[in-house]
Amino acid sequence: MTDRIEYSALLRLIDERSAAFRSAVAAAPGLDAPVPSCPGWTLFDLVRHLGTGQRWWAAIVAAGPAEAPPAKDAAEVPREPEALLAWYTESNELLLSALRAAGPERECWAWWAAGVSPANSWGVARRRVHEVLVHTYDAQLAAGAVRPMPADVAIDGVAEFLDTCNSTPEAWPHEPASIHYHATEGRSWLLTLDATGAWPAPLPADAAPASASATGTAEQLLLFVWGRLTLSDLKTEGDQRVFERLIAWEPEE
Repeated sequence: MTDRIEYSALLRLIDERSAAFRSAVAAAPGLDAPVPSCPGWTLFDLVRHLGTGQRWWAAIVAAGPAEAPPAKDAAEVPREPEALLAWYTESNELLLSALRAAGPERECWAWWAAGVSPANSWGVARRRVHEVLVHTYDAQLAAGAVRPMPADVAIDGVAEFLDTCNSTPEAWPHEPASIHYHATEGRSWLLTLDATGAWPAPLPADAAPASASATGTAEQLLLFVWGRLTLSDLKTEGDQRVFERLIAWEPEE
């Protein structure tokens, strides 16, 4: 795991990115606007997804240690724009309130518990920062006014995705491989794929050559690992089949 961001900073980022998300939704031509980066979704679908997620994770954090998560809130979501944004604002505050009450170290259920990211409030807060960050990009794309992501947040977003989504003790089902991710802002990461699973780490200075590598800005790398950009949007070297296999892999752990 890379340098740990302070819990208070994560809560502040959730609030800041959520404000940017609401602004993008308000600037869009309407809630029926398509979201190009989420095929088949309208802007309404995107707001409902993110707000429901905030409420679900608020309940997960509040529940503390558990073998399974609580059921998702099935209540109807308002469709009128002003009411929908008020509902999302409330959803976000429910999450922040739960995180504040729990503190950073309180354990809770998390689907990534077998990987690098901790199954606690800190891990949830970090995950939600980047969930909101990427969905803000989606909303801005729908509104036709994409703004650059804060570089430091995007850098942690790449690391968080590797820690949370690309770490598992389940054996890699192909020949051993390694991937180097290089952000032009000066940060790089190593992802090792072998019989012990998939394990990310900051790239050491003496790292052996990788099976494949991808270089771009931190924002480009983040949007790539989240499926918003493709390999053609990055500078790549090595065996691109490694990326394709990693994208297609669905470990059970």
